[in-house]
Amino acid sequence: MGRLPTVPDVFPPLWPVSEAFFPPRDHVSALRDNLVDMNALTLDAMVTEEPRDGGPSMIVTGKGKTLQAILHMVPAHAAELDKMPAWSALAAINQDGVVLTVTSPDETVQTKIKGLGFFGLMATGSHHQARRLAIA
Repeated sequence: MGRLPTVPDVFPPLWPVSEAFFPPRDHVSALRDNLVDMNALTLDAMVTEEPRDGGPSMIVTGKGKTLQAILHMVPAHAAELDKMPAWSALAAINQDGVVLTVTSPDETVQTKIKGLGFFGLMATGSHHQARRLAIA
């Protein structure tokens, strides 16, 4: 009796296995750093909302590693939010953190912005998966 087929024989990969699936260690470290920033931002950042015409300004502050996470993530995410046609987003960096302002002339969208709040807005968008793959 001959050799039994193995999984790769029976189900060959549909695409070449590459660094995208097994990134170098330093890339995994960068991905981990991004996830640590996300954790610090989500758990430790302090957010105060100030109502504005068209949508709120969210004052995001923290200290130490949390402040670094705020500075890494909020301006980058504001740029992604601003690409979405429903609203405009702007991040202004200050000594205590970042002020994120998200506005829309549409009252329905303003209600959505208010409902999402800062953390919901930070989770909004389809760029997250592409960002993680780009880091890795």
